[in-house]
Amino acid sequence: MFKTAALALLLVLVASVAGCTPVTVQDYADNRPVLVPEEFFQGRLTAHGVVKNRGGKVIRYFNADIKAYWENGVGTLEEDFIFDDGEPQRRVWTLTPQGEGRYTGTAGDVIGDGQVTIAGNSMFLDYVLRIPYNDGTLDLRIDDRMYLVNPTTLVNESTMTKFGVRVGEILLVIEKRGDR
Repeated sequence: MFKTAALALLLVLVASVAGCTPVTVQDYADNRPVLVPEEFFQGRLTAHGVVKNRGGKVIRYFNADIKAYWENGVGTLEEDFIFDDGEPQRRVWTLTPQGEGRYTGTAGDVIGDGQVTIAGNSMFLDYVLRIPYNDGTLDLRIDDRMYLVNPTTLVNESTMTKFGVRVGEILLVIEKRGDR
């Protein structure tokens, strides 16, 4: 009886660990439409989203205009945000190809290089963002996961962590508006 119970417990533990395997961008390699950054991030885009605290409550919302272009194989995304309280923010990303499905992403308020991986309809971006906090700054790890749901719409979910603890989320939709 004891051996049977121990074996059952072991099987439950193995099954639960197997179920906790982290999701990777490669899990979406067969999904369509295929996300090609040089095509989607080209021209004028808009973004609309919310910022949630660690409890899941929406604490801010924003809209952004994005001008995206590629020169000599390097992408630039000029993002101009307006938050619900009127605060403007600007972030300029540079995306540099690093080989098949990989890019580095840099921006003025990003510490070091962000790591970008792409497969199928998905793009994952991992980076450390420095944000103003009280009288100083706070560095947060951002795990961005983007999914192209049709040729002109990208859904983005971001998890913000500090010391490995989730402190908030960002949800947004980016829409391609044309090449004007």
